[in-house]
Amino acid sequence: MLLGLKLFKNNKVYFCVSVCSCLQTKKRYAKEWAEAEKASQQAEKTENDLYATKFDVDKAKQHSHARTRTAEECRNDYAAELQKYNKDQNSHYYSEIPQFFNKLQDMDERRIRSLADGYCKFSDIEKRVLPIISKCLEGISAAGAKVNDKQDSILLIEQHKSGFEPPAEVEFEDYSQGIKTATSESSLSQPKVRNLRWPFNKKSKAPPAEDFSHLPPEQRKKKLQGKIDDITKDLQKAQDQSEALEKMKGVYEQNPQMGDPSSLEPQITETAQNMGRLRGELAKYEVIAHTCTRRSNLYSFWVFFFKNFSYLLGVTDESSHNIYTEFEEFDDIETPIGQCTALYSFEGNSEGTISITEGELLSIMEEDKGDGWMRVLRANGDEGYIPSSYVKLAS
Repeated sequence: MLLGLKLFKNNKVYFCVSVCSCLQTKKRYAKEWAEAEKASQQAEKTENDLYATKFDVDKAKQHSHARTRTAEECRNDYAAELQKYNKDQNSHYYSEIPQFFNKLQDMDERRIRSLADGYCKFSDIEKRVLPIISKCLEGISAAGAKVNDKQDSILLIEQHKSGFEPPAEVEFEDYSQGIKTATSESSLSQPKVRNLRWPFNKKSKAPPAEDFSHLPPEQRKKKLQGKIDDITKDLQKAQDQSEALEKMKGVYEQNPQMGDPSSLEPQITETAQNMGRLRGELAKYEVIAHTCTRRSNLYSFWVFFFKNFSYLLGVTDESSHNIYTEFEEFDDIETPIGQCTALYSFEGNSEGTISITEGELLSIMEEDKGDGWMRVLRANGDEGYIPSSYVKLAS
């Protein structure tokens, strides 16, 4: 089609050139014929002049004959160009333009036919897919009918329950009796205020839960982070193994004499399934760790509230002094158990960890419990967990 447009454009340009040439020859013919008539009239005038010499008469006649011959030549040129123009005009309007529009019509008819065929194919495909879609919708309806809302809510509660026991009742302290604690009948068997520090009642040992919900918050966070790190390492190993198998398969495909590529398919499939399982476990433990962190923050708020309960009530200066003395008996201020020096820098990007720099002096708040992590305190007051292998104990 582009070739047809180009040819039509070239023919149109050629036709325009022919028109211009015809107009130029016509203009020249008219000019020369006017000059010939003028020369002829001048020759007659000179011949009728009684005072004109024979030389002047002959010269005027020769000039008239020359102009007449030139006018005849221009007339012949004009006739030839006009004949050529008429021929080109007939070819342009009766041959080239009809051919061009016939090609356009043919192209449009093919477009209409292609569009109709496309709609027919679309309709056939929709007819074939419609039963599949109907089956999927029936499956969705069946699954929706089987939903048990009560069971789902119970499963959600079991999955996200904190495992915390409600805090013990706060004892009544009678400051009029020399700061002698007087317990109510309803709280005789309840633990002291110091138990508010960790509101977990010891029960008979249950088998360890998969989400470590049987552990205190800080230990649970450490265990979850360790589990996430282990799964991440296993996932990285599986990815490396998958890449190695794919490279080996490519080598076998390029060099069949080295091995059969199809023999690697079972290993590739098994590795892909293992990667999918690890990704699912990683996502599960990351969600549990995030939930555990939020609950730990809520628990810390309530501990702070009850530890400062008496202060919030607004007591007198004397009783406040006694209150602080009493709280000092119950609250053991956590002191560092040692010092250590950072051997390497560590970026604490996960929840519960802190960042340290190489050579930094740190205070040990909690030793390694065998999971490879220890809790430390920085000089700026930041507290969190770091890898035990990243520090050296101070002598």
